[in-house]
Amino acid sequence: MQLFQSTRPSAEEHAALLAELGPLPIQGPAWPSWVKIMVWVVVAVIGVQLVRVAMGFEGEPVNPFMAGSIVICFCGLLLIARVMAISTTRITEEGIEQTWITKRAIGWHDIQFAKFVPMIASKRLICFTGRSRPVIFQSGTPELHTAFAKIAVVYRRR
Repeated sequence: MQLFQSTRPSAEEHAALLAELGPLPIQGPAWPSWVKIMVWVVVAVIGVQLVRVAMGFEGEPVNPFMAGSIVICFCGLLLIARVMAISTTRITEEGIEQTWITKRAIGWHDIQFAKFVPMIASKRLICFTGRSRPVIFQSGTPELHTAFAKIAVVYRRR
């Protein structure tokens, strides 16, 4: 049972969309530069605070499990910040893809409908397949913002 009725655009509408998008592939960073800078500033502040707190415990016993879990969480923050810094989004003739911890990709034929969500930190395109969870792509450049908006208009729920 499909969750959504088939609302895909016709082949002509899809071809017109690809022509309107211009020369493909369109690609760029998944996150705006200011967001990536803010993430690294926050991670640096947290790192400095961790070092300051750790140096304040001279002579006092520290629970090794607590210290280990804090270090693991901080390493996770470093990983997320690194992935955000290098993540890219591509729109191709086959579909949309984004590098992340794992690669996100969706073919044009799998998209039932799409919604453009212009948030403060990133502009997002949420693609619904009708079979599973939606696939969310971030956009960090004006070219990708415009392409996402055009895709959402063509792949709107009918």
